[in-house]
Amino acid sequence: MAKHKHTDPAAGPGQLPRPRMKNKEYRRELRGLHAELVALQEWVRSTGAKVCVVFEGRDTAGKGGTIKAITERVSPRVFRVVALPAPSARERSQMYLQRYVPHLPGAGDVVIFDRSWYNRAGVEPVMGFCTQRQTDEFLQAAPDVERAIVDSGVILLKYWLEVSADEQTRRLQSRIDDPRKVWKLSELDLKSYSRWHEYSRCRDEMFRATDTAWAPWYVARTDDKKRGRLNIINHLLANVPYEPLKHRAVSLPKRDKANGYHEPAMPLRFIATPY
Repeated sequence: MAKHKHTDPAAGPGQLPRPRMKNKEYRRELRGLHAELVALQEWVRSTGAKVCVVFEGRDTAGKGGTIKAITERVSPRVFRVVALPAPSARERSQMYLQRYVPHLPGAGDVVIFDRSWYNRAGVEPVMGFCTQRQTDEFLQAAPDVERAIVDSGVILLKYWLEVSADEQTRRLQSRIDDPRKVWKLSELDLKSYSRWHEYSRCRDEMFRATDTAWAPWYVARTDDKKRGRLNIINHLLANVPYEPLKHRAVSLPKRDKANGYHEPAMPLRFIATPY
């Protein structure tokens, strides 16, 4: 297993609050984890392993930032992010899970779902996009479907990012006040904010129905985004049985000779250099 892995020192309830992680410390820790993610990538590619990572959580919990941190230094040909839009009329007529199945990983793939089939257990019932019967049917079917996914050889990891009510308020207010973040604020965000306890009830029911031995839920506290990202990446690395590949000795070859080549005197349009 990778040398960088360690246990999560802040996993349980009742832990003492710690100061928010400074960016310098965060980047230092993330650099080591990025190296391990590349090692995981090469192991997946060379062995044909299949990894599926599901990210769920309330709005502003940090799913997008965590996914960005995971994929920052790896190949998009191996690490594929799936963030499906609202279903089309045709997709709404299909069996609910049907639109997600084509995105599951094949050999050599790491697929990351930025929200997933668990929309049916969270955002859809809270927002009135499905009936209670549809949610109940999904919660009954999901464990068996995930059992089939795992039995097919997929390593399935499900993460719920937990953010406090106060921190969610702070982050949403930041989106309102900062013109760089206004694109992140939607009408659904505002509606979901007003339905905090309804979301809590749906989350609890989802955990009760779908936290199984073969596909358990892992909860990450993300009030401190930096610590949350590091803890999630650390946990992901610890739960994929990869072996780092040996480092290849590589030396650059000699460049070819000019053999009379000269840079042409063409009127090229170079961009301005204000920086």
